[in-house]
Amino acid sequence: MYACICAAITTTQVRASILAGALTVDEIGEHCGAGTGCGSCVKRLGRMLEEAESRGEASPGEALPRSA
Repeated sequence: MYACICAAITTTQVRASILAGALTVDEIGEHCGAGTGCGSCVKRLGRMLEEAESRGEASPGEALPRSA
């Protein structure tokens, strides 16, 4: 399922960004590109972060490399 239609980013890719250390919507955008287009997915990305935090999956990590 797509989390971000503009950038064609799936929920799996967003989860991978969170597991890699993304702690904010901006950091998800820097890592995989989600949320950097029209912005209609920003609330969804925020919910995904909250869900990951509640499961203990979101935690500070090393600096994330930007996807090409």
